[in-house]
Amino acid sequence: MIQDDVIMMIIKGSIAVIYLFLVIKTLGKKQISELNIFDYIIGLSLGNIAAEMTVNKDISILGGLVAMSVYGLFSLLVSFITAKSILARRFFTGFPVTLISNGKLSKEQLKKCKIDINDLLQDARESGYFDISQINYAIMEPSGKISFLPKAKYSPVTPSDMKLKVSETGLVSNLVIDGNIMKDNLNLIGHDEKWLLTRLEKEGYKDINNLLLVICDNKEKLTVYLKDIKIEKNTLE
Repeated sequence: MIQDDVIMMIIKGSIAVIYLFLVIKTLGKKQISELNIFDYIIGLSLGNIAAEMTVNKDISILGGLVAMSVYGLFSLLVSFITAKSILARRFFTGFPVTLISNGKLSKEQLKKCKIDINDLLQDARESGYFDISQINYAIMEPSGKISFLPKAKYSPVTPSDMKLKVSETGLVSNLVIDGNIMKDNLNLIGHDEKWLLTRLEKEGYKDINNLLLVICDNKEKLTVYLKDIKIEKNTLE
């Protein structure tokens, strides 16, 4: 009897995980830090349903899948509505709130967002601003993340500011990952495996299995990372 229950839990749990993965895949990719309140609630609910379906004998596999489908479809419906209506978007996902404007900190807006000054200072430090007086604007996004705009004199200098001519950079291609040649990526940059092996051999890399990562930039410059490179412990402490 116990063995049957365990087998059933394994079956239901496997089905729940697979179906939950498909539902989340359908809803789209978002990082945890980008989730708004509604997305967060939907995610929690789907996880709870999957867990309950696995351990609760009274919930059938079909019942659990239907429940997850309802939440998933409701999330898709809300996404469709919020894409069409600004009012609905503000209701379900919220809207940005300005915490600092023209260098002036708003205690009222901090209170509205239910964060204190220490939270703001921590977020500022994590964004690289250890002196809050350097910030011109701070805006809390609907996801809860705070975006910072520094004052002009504290902004990083760009090549445009210095009137320098620079060439555009492109995406790099991963040609080797953990000793495996990425043939599709080679095709995308117009080369084949023979070209890669010849280039690597010229640079002194004869055994592809010793390579952890090989990347190629838009000028066909290769950067190679070996598997056997060790980092001393005390260099990171």
